[in-house]
Amino acid sequence: MEEGDSIALVYIPGIQYLTGQAFDLKAITEAAHSKGCYMGTDLAHAIGNIELHLTDWGVDFACWCNYKYVCSSPAGIAGFYLHEKHAYNFDLPRMMGWWAHKRNKRFDRPTLNNRLDMQPGAVGFTMTTTPCLDIVTLIASLNVFKLTDMKTLREKSRLLTGYYELLLKNLSSDNLESDQEPKAKKKKSTATVKIITPSDPDQRGCCLALKMSCSGEEVCKRMLQRGITMQCHSDTGVTRTTPSPLYNTFSEVLHVYNNLQEVLNDM
Repeated sequence: MEEGDSIALVYIPGIQYLTGQAFDLKAITEAAHSKGCYMGTDLAHAIGNIELHLTDWGVDFACWCNYKYVCSSPAGIAGFYLHEKHAYNFDLPRMMGWWAHKRNKRFDRPTLNNRLDMQPGAVGFTMTTTPCLDIVTLIASLNVFKLTDMKTLREKSRLLTGYYELLLKNLSSDNLESDQEPKAKKKKSTATVKIITPSDPDQRGCCLALKMSCSGEEVCKRMLQRGITMQCHSDTGVTRTTPSPLYNTFSEVLHVYNNLQEVLNDM
């Protein structure tokens, strides 16, 4: 890092939200620590998507939302991680909240003197009571994740997204055969689709980001009319689709591809 000696904190996403590129957090953490920097990461698009070994990698702290790949529901409660080496460093800057006080002393009368006896670890950064409904939906989702493990999900994800990538590379070819009745041959699409997510499975999660020569917003609109949700960032024109290994199937990926090809053929 060229400016490493003057940097106090390195803070990057685990996966870049727009392109779907996954970063080598282990290597970046080592580089940050070699210059005396703290290492933090935003795992919004990585949690529940790729394998994470934050403690082994030495990441100092991380935060994330749970409503994306963890499926805890819209506006779900967030998560926070603090490396164990910082557990008893109560001098770290933080926003104070009474919920950070040691659990067995929270309601003791001496705590009313506004002096905190903080809990060690990440819980020492909590500020107030946890929203009950948000916890219920998160627990429900985590109970589903407990039926499998991230290694298994990643193995399926590599195949699922790899299959989707293979299909997308055929968009300039004739329609692939599907399990539906053969249809009259339609005109060939003149639209082009470029995958901007890295092709190396180690450098991505399950999302593929696309740049289309036609209007991504119009494509998303027409796909939604077919019951398929795709997301387009109007300011960049990037369209994202994500086959999730937790609940999506290979036949669903083929279904999305066939519909996407028909939509592009009509544009």
